[in-house]
Amino acid sequence: MDIAADLARNALHALVQLAVQPFYYIGIVFVIVQYRRQIVLERQLFSTRLHSLIDTTWRTVLWGIVAGMAASFVMSFVGATVPLGVVVWLWVLSALLAVVQIRFVCLAYSVALLGVLHVVVSTFPSLTEIDYVGAALRPLQQLPISSMLALVGLLHLLEAFFVGKQGASMAMPVFVEGKRGKVIGGYQLQQFWPVPLLLLVPAGAGSAVLPWSPLFGGDIWSAGWTFAAMPVMLGFAERTTTRLPQDKARVSAKRLVVYAVAVLALAAGAEWLPGFALVGSLAVAALHEALVWWSKREESSRSPMYVHGADGLKILGVLPAGPAKEMGLLPGETIHKANGIKVRTKEELHEALRSNAAFCKLEVINTEGHTKFVQRALFAGEHHLLGVVLAPDDKAMYVVEERSVNWFTKAARRRPAGYASGSETGSGL
Repeated sequence: MDIAADLARNALHALVQLAVQPFYYIGIVFVIVQYRRQIVLERQLFSTRLHSLIDTTWRTVLWGIVAGMAASFVMSFVGATVPLGVVVWLWVLSALLAVVQIRFVCLAYSVALLGVLHVVVSTFPSLTEIDYVGAALRPLQQLPISSMLALVGLLHLLEAFFVGKQGASMAMPVFVEGKRGKVIGGYQLQQFWPVPLLLLVPAGAGSAVLPWSPLFGGDIWSAGWTFAAMPVMLGFAERTTTRLPQDKARVSAKRLVVYAVAVLALAAGAEWLPGFALVGSLAVAALHEALVWWSKREESSRSPMYVHGADGLKILGVLPAGPAKEMGLLPGETIHKANGIKVRTKEELHEALRSNAAFCKLEVINTEGHTKFVQRALFAGEHHLLGVVLAPDDKAMYVVEERSVNWFTKAARRRPAGYASGSETGSGL
């Protein structure tokens, strides 16, 4: 009963810490800003929004809380020693890294930099005596590299779960320039989760004693424990022009699991192998960059999926409310005929649909190469192309630049008037 009361009391105290810290609220604002930018880009590219800002934000916050509670429970058996000064360092570094690239908001990069700084400060302790700078550097002397690496590994296991389950929910169709300058279709998968952690940390004499011994830390837990609030940010950003969004999310989730297991192994090395802290700190960022490189290399080696061919018009996306959604049309499928007329351009599809203004019958080739037939009555005021986002052609007005996730680069670049991108022509919305 005493341990239950201590857990409840300390958890309540940590929740109060979380409530008064600005970092968690900054994370939520960051998520809102990023999703709003995506919705603005959707309107710019497709003249409509494909996602709801309110719905996606509250789901993101809710799943972040679930992830935080799960990670906090596991870390109570692993062990963590995270001074408040380290929390400030994490958020400052995350903010600075996000200015360079949004994907750098991932905790792996901040922890890697903290690990390097920890080694520098430990090697040159006189740095902590420098006026003004010394006070900021002192928390780094006590930085628990093994615990921080374990936290990164655990959070990436949770991220792998979320990416596999909902990584495609915010997928946005985009027009991008292919390897030869031709405009092709693709998907931007990008999500962020602000995660509130309540970490079990050692405390001074007089505090409650744990009935178990955490994996990392050793004798430091004998003096007692308490909870410390530590909000962090999980981020996921991928782009695919060769897979369906859900397939890309599943592949990414599997790779994140492998990465998380490797980072947990690095955490064990940093705890029990002398001098391994610097190796583990550098490796956690290097392995994350290897994931990014692997994904880009795979994308460049595969044929683009969202381009029009001789069979008809490739569907890049489907609007959330419209005839196409009700008829069961899916991204990656090809519209072969409309009302019995073969269609190869957006104009031909429009004319075929106008041939029968009250009814529509489509012959569609699905992603497995099989033909299916769908039909539906049409009503006044509905989308003139049934609510489908077609793969782009040489008339596409905007393309999303490769560095569109950067704060300093425009999300969409307007293409020169009359620009033709070669023989891979087709239709854009």
